[in-house]
Amino acid sequence: MPKGREKSGHFRKVDKRTPGGRVVRHYEKRLPKVAHCAQCGRELHGIPRMMTAKARTTPKTKKRPERPYGGKLCSPCMREKLKTSLLA
Repeated sequence: MPKGREKSGHFRKVDKRTPGGRVVRHYEKRLPKVAHCAQCGRELHGIPRMMTAKARTTPKTKKRPERPYGGKLCSPCMREKLKTSLLA
């Protein structure tokens, strides 16, 4: 019987096979949503989906791209923003 907190949709249910051959159900936390561009809403590449505890121990260079507006804008929107800022 699962614990009360595991009955909600907060945890995803995963069936795992044990070394003894039994299949048991594990309850795992769900991953956070994919990051999106602040301007156009497109999915951002280069940003891993990880839990906050794992993100704390991961270096900053592994969490977002090394470019201006990295982690906030997708590359086409970033190019447009740089073009308009250089012209202004």
